[in-house]
Amino acid sequence: MNLHNLNELPEWKDGPKDGEDWKEKPTLNACKMLYKKWNEITGMLCGALGSVKEIADEEELFSKETKAMILGDAYEAGAKIRSSEAGDGMYILRMENAAIIRKNAQFIKTAILGLIIEGDVDEEHGEIIRKEIDVFRELFKKWVNTFEKDEYTDDWGLFI
Repeated sequence: MNLHNLNELPEWKDGPKDGEDWKEKPTLNACKMLYKKWNEITGMLCGALGSVKEIADEEELFSKETKAMILGDAYEAGAKIRSSEAGDGMYILRMENAAIIRKNAQFIKTAILGLIIEGDVDEEHGEIIRKEIDVFRELFKKWVNTFEKDEYTDDWGLFI
């Protein structure tokens, strides 16, 4: 375990220089800000869920499974944010990743509320996470608004 990066999401590293580094890249910049915020949220989740109370038998299993689903969705969202800038910034790839990120963030926010109600997560800590997800949502909307539709078509007809 890396004590300097407790949530274990990798740091953002820019790819190789392409000779056009001088150009403004609003989508990339918005994506980096989004990833940074999600990295913070994931760290908070690791802290909050590391303290999920151990309960008896079936309830303990449910609590552990809920924790695993929340962390799994958090890590998946981090990967989707980073990978959205792969593939030459294809609109369809970005939109697909954005839909998954949104779904995961919404699930996490709701699941944290459930854990607060059950007493498995400290209310103050849980509410801070939920508020940070609201901040993330605003960054997310700014990021999505930078997407430019390209010439590729979505064979499934979803992102047209």
